[in-house]
Amino acid sequence: MRKLTLPLYAVLSACTVNVSAIASEETIIKIGHVAPLSGGSAHLGKDNENGARLAIEELNAGQTLINGKKVRFVLVAEDDAGDPKQGAAVAQKLVDANVSAIIGHLNSGTSIPAAKIYSTAQIPQIAPSVTAIAYTAMGQRSTFRLVANDSQVGSTLGNYAVQNLHAKTIAVIDDRTSFGQGLADQFIRGAKSAYPQIRMAQRQFTNDKAIDFNAILTSIKAAKPDVIFFGGMDSVAGPMLRQMKALGINSKFIGGDGICSRKIAQLAGDALKDDQVICAIAGGLLPSETKGMDEFLHAYKKRFGTDIQTYSPYTYDAVMTIADAMQQAKSSEPALYLPYLQKIQHQGITGQIAFDSKGDLKHAAMTLYTYQEGNRIPLSVIK
Repeated sequence: MRKLTLPLYAVLSACTVNVSAIASEETIIKIGHVAPLSGGSAHLGKDNENGARLAIEELNAGQTLINGKKVRFVLVAEDDAGDPKQGAAVAQKLVDANVSAIIGHLNSGTSIPAAKIYSTAQIPQIAPSVTAIAYTAMGQRSTFRLVANDSQVGSTLGNYAVQNLHAKTIAVIDDRTSFGQGLADQFIRGAKSAYPQIRMAQRQFTNDKAIDFNAILTSIKAAKPDVIFFGGMDSVAGPMLRQMKALGINSKFIGGDGICSRKIAQLAGDALKDDQVICAIAGGLLPSETKGMDEFLHAYKKRFGTDIQTYSPYTYDAVMTIADAMQQAKSSEPALYLPYLQKIQHQGITGQIAFDSKGDLKHAAMTLYTYQEGNRIPLSVIK
C-alpha cells in the first residue's frame, strides 16, 4: 500500500476547501411549480410539470449565467389536487421555501387565492393556463398569464357556434368552478352578441368530479339544441360524451381548453364522433411560426416518452421567460427582476410574450380544434 505524502487531516481539509469553492461558484435558483398531480386533472398537471422540468434541464445544460455567474435552476414541484384550500397551503409552503418564481397553477380556482399569497410575498407568478378574468383583475403587479382570458375564448367560441355552426338553439352546462362558470358565461355573451335571437334552451350545472349526467342530458335532449357548450375539464367531458351517445344526442359539443386535450379521445372512447367536438386552446401559431414548437414536441417526447397533453409548451415558455427577465436584471431576486418581467419581450415557442399593465398577454391568440378518428385536428388560428 502506498504511503500518503500528506497527513490524512490535510488531505480531508483540502477536499473540503475544494468542494466549498466549487459550491460557492454556483448559485441555486429555486422555481416553484404547482398543478394537480392527483385527482381527475392529474394528467394535465403532470404535463405542465414536465414542460417546466424540460426548460429547467435545458437552462442547466446550457450553463446559464446571471450577472456573469453560473446558476443552477431547481424545480420545486407541488400538488394542489385542483383544490383551492390545498392550493393556498402549497403556495405558502413555496413562499416559506424562498422560491424565486412560481409557474402555475393549472386551474383558475386554485390560482386566484394562491396569487394573493405570492403577491404579498412579492414573488412573480406566471400562470400557463389560467383563463379566469378575475386572476389578473386584482391589481397585483406580480401576477401574469400566458394565455387568452375567458372573455376572449368564450366570445370566440360563441361567435363560432353562430357563424360557423349556424346554431339557433344552445344548451349550456358548467362545473361551477371559477374556470367553468366564467367560460360558460362568456360563451353565452359571445353567442348572443353574434345572434341576439339565439334561444337558450337549457342552463344546467354539475361539478368537477361528477360522473352521472343522465338527468341533465335527458332534460337537454328534449330541448333539441344545435349546440351543447360545456365549461369544465376533459375528465368530466369524456363521460358526458359517452352518456350523450347512449341517449342519442347528436348536438355539437363545444368547450374551452379544459376539454381540448389528447386524453379526451381515451375518456370518451367511441362516443367521440368525427367533427362533433369543437374546442379552443388559448394560444396558437401560424404555419410560419412552428419551428420552435416542433423542436419542443420532439424534445418532450424524447425526454418523457409520451406526447404532450395541452399546456406544457406554456410552462416551458414561462420558465424561459422568467430566466430571460433574471438575465436582463442580472439578478434572481424577485424585487429586482420583476420590473424587467413586466416589460419583457420574449420570443417563446408559443409566440411573442409581452404583458400589459394587468399582467395579461398582449396579442393573445387562440386555436380552434376538432377531433377526427380520435385525433385532435386544428381548424384555425385566431389572433
